[in-house]
Amino acid sequence: MTASRANDALRSIGVKVEGGGGAAAARPGFDAYTLNVMPLLHEVRHALARLVETGERTTIDLSSIPLAPGELDKIDEALGRGEVTISIEALGPSEIYETAFPGVWRITHHNAIGECVGRYVEIARVPMLVETQEEDLHASFASLGVKLSNESARA
Repeated sequence: MTASRANDALRSIGVKVEGGGGAAAARPGFDAYTLNVMPLLHEVRHALARLVETGERTTIDLSSIPLAPGELDKIDEALGRGEVTISIEALGPSEIYETAFPGVWRITHHNAIGECVGRYVEIARVPMLVETQEEDLHASFASLGVKLSNESARA
């Protein structure tokens, strides 16, 4: 069937076809500028399944996806906000918040002058950025030991 005949067939059943969008653009309520939202949400769901089944964490770099205007807002709206918000000040402010789906986190990093330098969705029990690093644990253990030794010597 030619494109012209297909369009005629669609017109005969009351479907309005608008320039270049094909059948998808003819759906009621369809927003041609949000083609990345649903696939991203499915990717988040698959990553959540891996976290549940194997403990594997996943980070999705939203900056690497060619989002159309408004898509980031639609993603944030779909994921919602949960109960936990974390603020970090290191080379600029970073905000981490749990979405309405536990284990799904939104992370935004800014540089020292406030420019956004990274946007992520991380699927993990706890975001990697807030987990204490192994070296820091060892340093903490040693520092607390010194502090306790000094306090014992004063007593």
